[in-house]
Amino acid sequence: MTFNKTKLALSIAAASLSLVMIAPQAQAAASNDAAAQADALQTQMQQMADQMKAMQAELDRVKASSAAAANTTGKVQELDQWMASVKHTPESTSPKEHIVRIRGGWGYADNPRGNPNTLGTAADPLVGLSATSQSMYYYGAAFDYNVNNDLFGLWDGTSFQVEFGLEYGQFANSHSSGVTGSPAVSTGLAGTNGSVVAVNQIRINASPKIKFMEGSKLRPWLIPAGLDITVISPPTGSITVLNTGMNFGGGVDYDLWKGIIVGLDGRYHYSTSNLNGVNTDGFTLGGSVGFKF
Repeated sequence: MTFNKTKLALSIAAASLSLVMIAPQAQAAASNDAAAQADALQTQMQQMADQMKAMQAELDRVKASSAAAANTTGKVQELDQWMASVKHTPESTSPKEHIVRIRGGWGYADNPRGNPNTLGTAADPLVGLSATSQSMYYYGAAFDYNVNNDLFGLWDGTSFQVEFGLEYGQFANSHSSGVTGSPAVSTGLAGTNGSVVAVNQIRINASPKIKFMEGSKLRPWLIPAGLDITVISPPTGSITVLNTGMNFGGGVDYDLWKGIIVGLDGRYHYSTSNLNGVNTDGFTLGGSVGFKF
């Protein structure tokens, strides 16, 4: 009986010792499992965070692509609308500004046209032309080339043009040429006084023209200074026929009907020198009919 009690006590003691020895190991294993689970959970949370970042980046990319596509679509629609408006809008034509015109009128020279010098030799004694009237008539043509309508950006509504003109002027149909002596040997001119000759000239000009009130039917203009080239007939005593100078003038144009222009102008022609006593200075006053194109 005593043996059984002792045996039972030893068995209980051995079991208790086993529990004491196994408990720390179990606790250590439990702690290791908890740490492993915590690490695994942290890893999963990190993976989820990385996935959310990736999803957010993809969402941002999709939004940006959608915005770019919408912007492109809007531009395409605007371009389509513009093309449709251009297609249905009548073609606009630029305003007619260049003018070709026919000119004519009356002129008055500062001095009578005459040549006191003697031409030729004793065998061909053509002496100077007698003085003529200072009045003349002229006719010709001109071309106005329109450069701009704002005076090179200085004055809106004011056109800058260049005029190229050619005109014929005649002082008299016939005047005494002063031929004297016997018949000429080389030319066959009559050897009596009173041979007649036409007194005339041709004038070429290139002039800047400033034209005001662009867009209006009535347009005044002025020429501050232009180039004149004058060819006279008969020639001077030194056989000179060409003289250069300047012209200054002003006038007004009126758009009568569908680009048909009527105008008035007055000019003064000035040369810095005369042609061996022949003076080409003087006034001209006249009118014109022109056509815009």
